[in-house]
Amino acid sequence: MPNRESSSPLAVITGAGSGIGLAVAERLLQQGARVLAMARRSEPPAALQGQLGKQVFWLSGDVTRAEDLGRLAQHARDLGPIDYLVPNAGIAQLADGLDGEAFQRQWAVNGAGALNALAALRDQLARPASVVFIGTFLSQVTFPGLAAYIASKSALKAQARTLAVELAAQQVRINMVSPGPTATPIWGTLGLDDAQLADVAGSVTQRLLDGRFLEPGAVADAIVFLLSDGARGITGQDLIVDNGYTLR
Repeated sequence: MPNRESSSPLAVITGAGSGIGLAVAERLLQQGARVLAMARRSEPPAALQGQLGKQVFWLSGDVTRAEDLGRLAQHARDLGPIDYLVPNAGIAQLADGLDGEAFQRQWAVNGAGALNALAALRDQLARPASVVFIGTFLSQVTFPGLAAYIASKSALKAQARTLAVELAAQQVRINMVSPGPTATPIWGTLGLDDAQLADVAGSVTQRLLDGRFLEPGAVADAIVFLLSDGARGITGQDLIVDNGYTLR
């Protein structure tokens, strides 16, 4: 972590209301960082409420709205240079692979939302700083009905690799973590009923080496590693954390 005498490092995380984003916030707080967290929910989750105004600063907002990203940038400006940025907000929706509107909806959050968050905060990044985007293990395989989701994350990966080169002169490292099947609320937003979700879960777990979905904390650990000085020689990479799914 950055060595600062005046203050602890600052992390900005979008999509921090649950799942992986919340787990990253908790891990960084445990390491002494301050966290500026944004999510669409109006109130922070219970896990963060005890540190509000001290180590946690909460902002309700949507990464698809320029005005909300502007407010995020203003809040960050008040707190100081940003050491860590995790544009984590994401959505997944089942759709026909040729449904252009489905791609646009998911790209607006998964791709443009992440990139626009970096653009809004770029001038406030510390030197050095570390950014970790969120991809998907599905960019390595196929999953019928999720073509738009996979495409949005794959396009983000391509841009992240190029940005790693473009921002290197500013001492900004950019990497990506691509989670495998993880127990987060996003599965409940796919549009499947309980029976269908159970069928999907059953087929997915057959490919996991220990037969279990990942916990958000396992993915958060990988993200926090890539943010840290321990990964200072790693940039432009996509770390797949999928419990062996893509090995089969």
